Amino acid sequence: MGVSVDLQESGGNGGSWSSFNFLTRRKRVDSADKHSDGQLAKALSVPHLIGIVAREHSGPALAFSFLIAGIASALSAFCYAELASRCPSAGSAYHYSYICVGEGVAWLIGWALILEYTISGAAVARGISPNMAALFGGPDSLPFFLGRQQIPGVDIVVDPCAAVLVFIITGLLCLGIKESTVAQGIVTSVNVCALVFVIVAGGYLGFKSGWVGYELPAGYFPFGVDGMLAGSATVFFAYIGFDAVASTAEEVKHPQRDLPLGIGASLFVCCALYMMVSVVVVGLVPYYAIDPDTPISSAFASHGMQWAAYIINVGAFTALCSSLLGGLLPQPRILMAMARDGLLPPFFSEISKRSQVPVKSTLATGLFAAFLAFFMDVSQLAGMVSVGTLLAFTTVAISILILRYIPPNEVPMPPSLQDSVDYVSLRCGWSSDETNEKDADANVGTSGKNEPLILKEDISIEYPLIPKQLVIGNYINEGNRRKVVGWIIASTCLGVFVLTYAASDLSLLSSVRYTLCGAGGILLLSGLVFLTCIDQDDARHNFGHSGGFICPFVPLLPILCILINCYLLISLGVATWARVSVWLVIGVVVYIFYGRTHSSLNDAVYVRASHVDKNCKTSKSKSCLLA
Repeated sequence: MGVSVDLQESGGNGGSWSSFNFLTRRKRVDSADKHSDGQLAKALSVPHLIGIVAREHSGPALAFSFLIAGIASALSAFCYAELASRCPSAGSAYHYSYICVGEGVAWLIGWALILEYTISGAAVARGISPNMAALFGGPDSLPFFLGRQQIPGVDIVVDPCAAVLVFIITGLLCLGIKESTVAQGIVTSVNVCALVFVIVAGGYLGFKSGWVGYELPAGYFPFGVDGMLAGSATVFFAYIGFDAVASTAEEVKHPQRDLPLGIGASLFVCCALYMMVSVVVVGLVPYYAIDPDTPISSAFASHGMQWAAYIINVGAFTALCSSLLGGLLPQPRILMAMARDGLLPPFFSEISKRSQVPVKSTLATGLFAAFLAFFMDVSQLAGMVSVGTLLAFTTVAISILILRYIPPNEVPMPPSLQDSVDYVSLRCGWSSDETNEKDADANVGTSGKNEPLILKEDISIEYPLIPKQLVIGNYINEGNRRKVVGWIIASTCLGVFVLTYAASDLSLLSSVRYTLCGAGGILLLSGLVFLTCIDQDDARHNFGHSGGFICPFVPLLPILCILINCYLLISLGVATWARVSVWLVIGVVVYIFYGRTHSSLNDAVYVRASHVDKNCKTSKSKSCLLA
């Protein structure tokens, strides 16, 4: 086996069309630590779709829709928990995919997350005004300047109240993370009390009335299993709470301990409450009679408990305010992370010295969300939010596979250190066979632009990552391991897509469907067996911050997560994808004409992680690593 020393060429081609290597360049774990724009305050610790989905997708099976979405979210939560504790910086899935996959995928995920959080905030704000109106006596009880109005001549209903609420929450977020957390804790406490009342009182009414909502000639699945799955895909954004927890990782005091606990607790509480409330609501009133704007209070009112509507409306109002605050909190941090990396203008990366939050990014987020809340209807927004959530969850699962089997083995350094990089690489190239054996697993670089400086004679490896007794061990070795495993992970993901697409597209001919399902299933199972049979890379133990949560059942759990998320993505429908595609195309244009040429990794020099300290000592520089 030939042993070579990797030396990444200068990234000057990052802005050139002669190569697409800029799509796969990756940043280091703690890149945020080197920025001088200010640091986020470390102050955190662990301490409406029901109506629409029940009427249009799930019917009495609404609880199953929440359960399926919750299971898929739980699988993603395991992956999030490990990455959040290893890479505790702002940006959540964008940050993880930039480190593990590459800049091109990271950009699309970050761009999708911008859409996700903006629309989720707008959708929630749009649902607040009917509950406020109910508190004051009815749909027309709000003042004229706050009530919903239809613009003459066009089919658009504006909602000034929703826009005003977005501005109020935006102002609260600008005050600081501590103030935001205190406010969210108060409204969440009120909301939980109201939900407990709904479950207890609604359960009593259901048993008293005989659960009339479930006595339907069409059964529990009036829209079929496909409708239930479509409902799961739609309600998926209800579980973005733990993604919001991950996005605030940079502000958590003890990320290795608190982030996994926060992610797990938020997911469990959300899933349990959503399921119990949906069981009660669809049991009290037939699904086709549910009011999509005020589903819970109208269900109690239909049983003569008008007084309960006030308690429920207060709880719904506080719940939506809490969701609005939680929806608008992560996006400024994602914008800040993308701006730090040069993919967006530096305007978004500035942090207020007084409040220690990205105020400018928060204001930009609030303005965009208020605009959408003012003009767009909530039913047009929900599916688009789920696309961003599912894409992020899928990429995080892929990142876990990459981290375990082919963790990034190169670190970006400033181009000014090129001379020291050449010197250290040359010295390492003339090192002993023992050193070459130690670094043999780094032969294949992340950029595909490595040039061997010195070739040694073939040497044997006493303890390979792939056991010799396995048959597959005879066909791959340390020199090509990273490349082979990378292609295996890619083919597994391709198999998942082919299988889920063929299984969900009923318009295909039966023969075509079965053929595609078979091909996709073979790719999927082959990849699972291969990854199960080989050892994970020992370098994973030194990747990022150690001592945090470790995702169990790898590779089975991440692959299952990818499979479920991909199926839910396809279940969202053509109309939703058509709207989202417009946003993604805009993102590609922005990246091509700005992000690609302004990336902080444009002129980076990549070296082996094991050589970083040597380069720093050789260069005698105080700031060796690329920010």
